[in-house]
Amino acid sequence: MAVLVISDTHGSFAAWEKVRKYLTSDIEYILHAGDIYYFGPRNPIPEGYAPGTLASELNSLNIPIICSKGNCDSEVDQMVSNFPLCSPFAFALIYEKKFLITHGDRYSREELLTLAKQWKIDIFITGHTHLAQLERISDVIFLNPGSCALPKNFPGAGIIRRKTIELLNLLDGSLIEKINLSE
Repeated sequence: MAVLVISDTHGSFAAWEKVRKYLTSDIEYILHAGDIYYFGPRNPIPEGYAPGTLASELNSLNIPIICSKGNCDSEVDQMVSNFPLCSPFAFALIYEKKFLITHGDRYSREELLTLAKQWKIDIFITGHTHLAQLERISDVIFLNPGSCALPKNFPGAGIIRRKTIELLNLLDGSLIEKINLSE
């Protein structure tokens, strides 16, 4: 079984089509770190911008979506989504691991690490920067899958299994980084 982690789709159905290839039968949850439908005034319009189509697609999935609200998400976005846009945090307990998901626009890295230690979080998921990154700091694993629609390094996604977290490049499926959870 596995969890798919994405962020910053920014209404791009074209980006979602790249992600959809990873929705295999073993995906139990989708964790989304926000900025689902709108691209914001500082970003270009992403390729394949079709927020209504993306909303319909996400709503039709038979996979639970756990999502934090991003800085480009609004109340209207909640009205078209059949899953909650949690703000500023979404919590999950999956595979006996505590997950905290936030968009990443409100807190510094030091503040996030302090929150992770205070709340005994194992895996902290953020988005916002559009830079895909996977790293372990102290006892906390930080995953930013980057933006699948408007990436600054590569369009990324995370795959979390009971024993590993992988950061993948959506363009070619290549493994960028891998962390063992048992360490």
